[in-house]
Amino acid sequence: MLKRYFPILEWSKTYSRDTLSQDMMAAVIVTIMLIPQSLAYALLAGLPAEVGLYASIAPLLIYTVFGTSRALAVGPVAVASLMTAAAVGELASQGTPEYYAAAIALALISGLMLLVMGFLRLGFLANFLSHPVISGFITASGIIIAASQLKHIFGIDAKGHNLYELSISMAENIGETNTTTLIIGVFATAFLFWSRKYLKPTLAKFVNNPKLTDILAKTGPVVAVMVTTLAVWMFALDVEGVRIVGEIPRGLPTPSVPPIDLDLWMQIATPALLISIVGYVETISVASTLAAKRRQRIDPDQELIALGAANVGSAMSGGFPVTGGFSRSVVNYDAGAQTPAAGAYTAIGIAMATLFLTPLLHFLPKATLAATIIVAVLSLVDIGAIKRTWVYSKTDFTAMLATILVTLGFGVEIGILTGVSLSIFLHLYRTSRPHFAVVGQVPGTEHFRNINRHKVIVSPTIHSIRIDESLYFPNAKFLEDTINNAVANNKEIKHVILVCPAVNFIDASALESLEAVNLRLKDAGVCLHMSEVKGPVLDRLKRSHFLQDLTGKIHLTQFDAVCSIDPDCANQAKNEARP
Repeated sequence: MLKRYFPILEWSKTYSRDTLSQDMMAAVIVTIMLIPQSLAYALLAGLPAEVGLYASIAPLLIYTVFGTSRALAVGPVAVASLMTAAAVGELASQGTPEYYAAAIALALISGLMLLVMGFLRLGFLANFLSHPVISGFITASGIIIAASQLKHIFGIDAKGHNLYELSISMAENIGETNTTTLIIGVFATAFLFWSRKYLKPTLAKFVNNPKLTDILAKTGPVVAVMVTTLAVWMFALDVEGVRIVGEIPRGLPTPSVPPIDLDLWMQIATPALLISIVGYVETISVASTLAAKRRQRIDPDQELIALGAANVGSAMSGGFPVTGGFSRSVVNYDAGAQTPAAGAYTAIGIAMATLFLTPLLHFLPKATLAATIIVAVLSLVDIGAIKRTWVYSKTDFTAMLATILVTLGFGVEIGILTGVSLSIFLHLYRTSRPHFAVVGQVPGTEHFRNINRHKVIVSPTIHSIRIDESLYFPNAKFLEDTINNAVANNKEIKHVILVCPAVNFIDASALESLEAVNLRLKDAGVCLHMSEVKGPVLDRLKRSHFLQDLTGKIHLTQFDAVCSIDPDCANQAKNEARP
């Protein structure tokens, strides 16, 4: 029980000096990457820069104890930061104590929700969010995030929670562009894009050590921060209107209890739930992908607990909602992190930066942080996925496109609600009209296949229908109509066999439908049979009166069923040469 809820007790038993050195190396690289990212995401959330650092310390330490992923790096991420700004912005103005308090409360409520879901083992709920919908939401969010940061690149004021509002506000204030700020922003953005693709091969020409090259290649954002900060300080560019981060308090956050305000909690409960869902989906996706590469496993329910505890820890230390970040987790993995301890070492590095490096960031231009965000989030924009989804499934494409358009037009909260609703609707729609096939016997075999796809032999008095889905309330009426229509259109049918190899369960609504079908067929002089029924399904059927009232029989295989009803037809088909 302890190892289940405290995975650290498992992996720490085999922790070695070699593992320590690999984790430490990964921590150094992630720390270098995380410092500018943390500052930037706090800016995106509308919070003071130091809050981003606070949100990168306690969550990492807590995840080390509760997390099951060996490479996941928890902290502020772009989408959660945007959702935080959208939710809290409805309640208070940026820069006010109320705004900060609401952001902390949002992290606390989100964490508590995730903890409850984890203890109730509700990790399976993430499966109801289809990948096209999530991909569409992240793509649209990335576009909105990038658009929201253009105001810092141009050095103007602009407001809005969706692409339309941001575009209108930008157009109204574009005349106030600060040229110096624009130069800094364009330089930082161009450099960061260049460094992502070309810095590593460039360094490889001068450095023969691959590990050192990898480390230096990750320092692009740090170089941009250092160069632009130094330029602002040397040439007093802040006097010319270049907006800077300003004074960042030194020292670690003081643990405190987030505001206990039931009215506030009620107002942000829905945004907190949405942030929890989106954060968990992103976390579990990244963690699963990285674990599979090393043939490791993660526990989805324990990840809920770990992420929930991390958010509660973020709130207690003055942070805002956090989740598992894709980019930093991949960097952590590539850098050789072997255990969650790498996250703890990263937290120590962030804490050291908070204690000693914050005075050096006073002249950091906000345009540089905006460039960091833009470059990071545009990697999340997957336009190619739209085309691939269109080619593969028009239904999924419609859901994906709707999510993108709603998110861009109305904001992230309505966008994700639309995405969640569409995911559930698509699931219910698809299972309400399950694939079914009328099957016949393949000549020369005991196998039965779709009569529309194969040359098969069928008995004129037997109608065998295979249902390729579990039977429950959305498709119960569909099952009734399918069988009734088949019998009504063919007067020769005397037996209906329901072939059930894909039926994993039958709920109460479907059971009532089967009972109704059995009764109608009995009145029409037709027997209802079932074949290839799975053991757990049969066990549940035995709890009802259905088997006693069944006009036909339960058969082990479809071949047994046909042999029992029309042995001449079955044997003829078996002995006939296969086409």
